Amino acid sequence: MIDFHFKSDLILEDKEKYSDWITRVIQSEHYSLGDIDYIFCDDDYLLEINREYLQHNTLTDIITFDYSEGKCISGDIFISTERVADNAGLYGVDFNVELLRVMCHGILHLVGYGDKSENGKLQMRLKEEEKIKMFHVEP
Repeated sequence: MIDFHFKSDLILEDKEKYSDWITRVIQSEHYSLGDIDYIFCDDDYLLEINREYLQHNTLTDIITFDYSEGKCISGDIFISTERVADNAGLYGVDFNVELLRVMCHGILHLVGYGDKSENGKLQMRLKEEEKIKMFHVEP
C-alpha cells in the first residue's frame, strides 16, 4: 500500500496515478510492494529528521527509511518540496519532473541502488531517468 502525507503546501492531484507508477517502478525491479509512506514536507521538517535520526545538520531533498523484508519493499520516504523546487530551478527542469525523480530515487534506494560512489551516482541517475519515463505510460 502506498500512502501520501502532506506536511507542506504540495497536494498531489491524482494520487492513484502516482501509486500506480510507483508500484510499476517496484515491479520493474522485480520486487513487490509492501507499505510505502511518502511524507511531503518543508526544509525545516526534514532538517529536524536529518538531525534527530542521522545526526546530519544539512538540508536535503530526501531521506528514506528502509523497512523492507527480502523482496517486499516497505519504507518511509520524506521529501522536502522546498529542496525539490530549488533543485528544479538549479537543474533547469520542471518541478513535477524533479518531484518524480526524487520520488523514484527513494524507491531505488529501497531496492538496493546506492549513490555514494561516482559509479553509483551515475547508475542511480540512469535508473531515475528510466523510471521517470514510466510515469507517462499507462499500466
